[in-house]
Amino acid sequence: MILKKMKKRLGKFDIMLEDISQNGKPSYKLEDEETSWNTSGEESFQKVGREKVDSLRTSIKELEELIKNREKLSKEIFNEAEKVKVEISNFFVQNPTGEQEVREKIALKQKQVEISELQLKEKVNCWQDVAQLKKELREREKELSEKQGRINMLDKILE
Repeated sequence: MILKKMKKRLGKFDIMLEDISQNGKPSYKLEDEETSWNTSGEESFQKVGREKVDSLRTSIKELEELIKNREKLSKEIFNEAEKVKVEISNFFVQNPTGEQEVREKIALKQKQVEISELQLKEKVNCWQDVAQLKKELREREKELSEKQGRINMLDKILE
């Protein structure tokens, strides 16, 4: 019996074509059966997806930490400014008023006003910074949710 074999390459699969087998019908064999739908392709999809999800989780944690630190910094600045204002007020109470002292007190009152303005600006800046960070946090959380949904969907498809 004469068997003629031909090799034909189709994509990633090597297919052996036998012209005539013992029963007279052509038979087809896959030589490279290691590539299947549920092996290396699935693992690479999961690996890439998991890395992106892990990156997003890290980013979310960093944003949450930035928000906390910004609010903490704002409180510290506000408290320091409040201490300076109290010291100026105490100076007014402890020192008598003379002509020279009146000018100094006016200058100190002006400083109190400037410190109050600084406190207001800091509150506004803090609010703006935190609002921007929270916006970015929401975007990252939404992206994370979408990625996890896609991964779950791919897992179900590949099962």
